[in-house]
Amino acid sequence: MEPRAAQLRRRAGPRGEQEDPPSGGEPPSGSSESSGSIGGNAEAHGGPDLVQWTRHMEAVKMELLDQLQGQLLDLLDRAMSEAVQSYPPQGGPPSDSLSKTQEPSLKKRKVFVIRKSLLDELMEVQHFRTIYHMFIAGLCVFIISTLAIDFIDEGRLMLEFDLLIFSFGQLPVALMTWVPMFLSTLLVPYQALRLWARSQAGGVWTLGMGLGCVLLVAHITLLGVLPVHVASEYQLPPASRSVLVFEQVRFLMKSYSFLREAAPGILHAKGGKGVQAPSFSSYFYFLFCPTLIYRETYPRTPSVKWNYVAKNFAQALGCVLYACFILGRLCVPVFANMSREPFSTRALVLSVMHATLPGIFMLLLIFFAFLHCWLNAFAEMLRFGDRMFYRDWWNSTSFSNYYRTWNVVVHDWLYSYVYQDGLWLLGGQARRAAMVGVFLVSAIVHEYIFCFVLGFFYPVMLILFLVIGVPWARRAAREIRHT
Repeated sequence: MEPRAAQLRRRAGPRGEQEDPPSGGEPPSGSSESSGSIGGNAEAHGGPDLVQWTRHMEAVKMELLDQLQGQLLDLLDRAMSEAVQSYPPQGGPPSDSLSKTQEPSLKKRKVFVIRKSLLDELMEVQHFRTIYHMFIAGLCVFIISTLAIDFIDEGRLMLEFDLLIFSFGQLPVALMTWVPMFLSTLLVPYQALRLWARSQAGGVWTLGMGLGCVLLVAHITLLGVLPVHVASEYQLPPASRSVLVFEQVRFLMKSYSFLREAAPGILHAKGGKGVQAPSFSSYFYFLFCPTLIYRETYPRTPSVKWNYVAKNFAQALGCVLYACFILGRLCVPVFANMSREPFSTRALVLSVMHATLPGIFMLLLIFFAFLHCWLNAFAEMLRFGDRMFYRDWWNSTSFSNYYRTWNVVVHDWLYSYVYQDGLWLLGGQARRAAMVGVFLVSAIVHEYIFCFVLGFFYPVMLILFLVIGVPWARRAAREIRHT
């Protein structure tokens, strides 16, 4: 018989490898048959076991990746924040005598890094591009089939753009109103900060502080009153109203972020000397870059890809046209005569059911057109590096996670200036109150936007944020604490 070690070495050798006979000549036939039968049984039993073990390990790997993805992202963000906090500021070592007003922003500051949008990363995967092309093909089939049905019924193509023309009617009026809003945002906050940065000796600083506050009050009044007055005076249609209200909210949020980030260092500077205000070029760049958190510098890409800019603008325009097509074909025929009919539960349920599919389409189109195409186009033109405007909200399993990942740009502003500052003002012990404050501010602003655009008050967002969102957020917070 052949030794046991020799048999094991022979089985462990690669397939097809010629094995050398034993030194004592050819083995007996019985020994050869026995060795062959043992090797066959090992292959018969080892093959399925290896496949099952591989599948089990793949399943375990995917499960661990799904569970640890969120925790890993949080840990990386926290590590980057701590690294930025520990980096000494320009002009000297880090100071330990910082005021309490600066502590919230230094604990968890928004860290900007060069990174692509999530859909751009997914587009690099061939299988995801296939899904994207299938989605575009489905939209094209829907349009072609609808036009074919109209041609068969009416004898002509029903290519009507009445809804698009109506929605963007009086757009020049909205653009002319935008000019003083932009000039006020460009000049007033920066000039107020320069007045506050003057010498703090005597009554000069007090006079500058008073003039700066007066300018800011006038700025807020202009942004609050002018768009509402123009929209009601000229009876602007919905799309033109959207331009005004979104720019109004954006200018207010950017003005607050600029003052919140730059003012504490100026107001708490010690000594009788004046403090250097941020450069005007950095503030001008901030007004156009796709973020609501002010920094003097941002990570920049080396060059501009103009074909990428043109592609995103073309996709945004296509989404607008397709949204008008959906509204004109699926929503207008349903709701056109609804006001003339008596109200009933049946009519309400039918209208909600008819609006469900168009509503999902509109949600996806707004997300893709604005949060991906529009913001990425401006980011590319301005060489803005951090393009994490959204996260994988489509994988959310709770409302709280959906609110955090749907619009990262707005979430960062709410987290930095409502949640963190509110938590600091409340002594760091009232996290629930700070969380409710975030939902309340977000609900009020969303409700104001809908009321401004549509011309009537319908508290859907208040119910969605406060009645549904807050309990889900509290439940998620309790689950995180228990785990």
